[in-house]
Amino acid sequence: MTYRVVQWSTGNVGRHAIAGIDARPDLELAGVWVSNPGKVGKDAGELAGLGRGLGVTATGDADALLALRPDCVVYTSMADVRLMEAIDDLCRILRAGVNVVSSSPVFLQFPDGVVPAGMSEPVREAAAAGGASIFVNGIDPGFANDVLPLAVTGISERIDQVRCVEILNYATYDQATVLFDIMGFGRSLDETPMLLQPGVLTMAWGSVVRQIAAGLGVELDEVAEWHTRLPAPDTFAVSAGTIEKGTTAALRFEVRGMRGGEAVIVLEHVTRLRDDLAPDWPQPAGDGCYRVEVRGEPNYTVDLRLLGTDGDHNTAGLKATAMRLVNAVPAVVQAPPGLLTALDLPLIPGRGLL
Repeated sequence: MTYRVVQWSTGNVGRHAIAGIDARPDLELAGVWVSNPGKVGKDAGELAGLGRGLGVTATGDADALLALRPDCVVYTSMADVRLMEAIDDLCRILRAGVNVVSSSPVFLQFPDGVVPAGMSEPVREAAAAGGASIFVNGIDPGFANDVLPLAVTGISERIDQVRCVEILNYATYDQATVLFDIMGFGRSLDETPMLLQPGVLTMAWGSVVRQIAAGLGVELDEVAEWHTRLPAPDTFAVSAGTIEKGTTAALRFEVRGMRGGEAVIVLEHVTRLRDDLAPDWPQPAGDGCYRVEVRGEPNYTVDLRLLGTDGDHNTAGLKATAMRLVNAVPAVVQAPPGLLTALDLPLIPGRGLL
């Protein structure tokens, strides 16, 4: 069976999603939505950097795309700085009876106990009204800290702690809004960026902690946050701009699921803009990795190393997010209507990609 898919946005993740849709024999690219008027009328293959046309031109007309009655929309528009607009987009698509796989808003990965019900209920209501399903995922939050850690715990005798860690150098991540405005890199350590405002880390990654807890049948007492930052020892350049001496150049944070005063489920990020920064912090396997540590009996450590064919680990991360969504399309279309989590879906392999 072939599923007709619309790609919603063509940014850092969206362009990789277009390539992924084209790569799967059971998916057909039916349309592409763009917010930039300069991209309207351009071929999807050009926007994805494929070097060839796909015969599908981009449009800013959302109604026209929904009128095509596609089986699924791959939604990769940024939600970090337009949260309510993104939720409105998702509700509109779902009410039209179209299934959605989305990279945002990330708390929808597993919203229960993470955000007030009023933030997720409109999405659930829209899905019910349209008889459609939505699955929000990626690499992180997503595969690296839902399916992967839960699979590892399946060979445990006793579990004392599950820790999921992203260890990456973001120097080649060319997204200035995320890097500077949201994460606070290149900004004074006296400033508190959006990401480190109280409650924001939990909204972004509390879904990871809560979903692992649900998968393990664990009741948490609370979810706590912790972070620390280090300054740049000198001025240097990254893909998104310049990092001045003394401004934030390394960030480490944890979202901790607490039970009985102990952190039993932890989501940790170790983010540098240069490899020599914070040498005492956890180091990656290879150029960058997602790490799962299960402490108990026995102790397990699994490193998922990232590297694109262009030699950049950030490219691999973007592709991983895109393909987690694209490869999930058949399972999401076949699932009952509603807000789905990784606990609701079967194993999602790269069927047809070999």
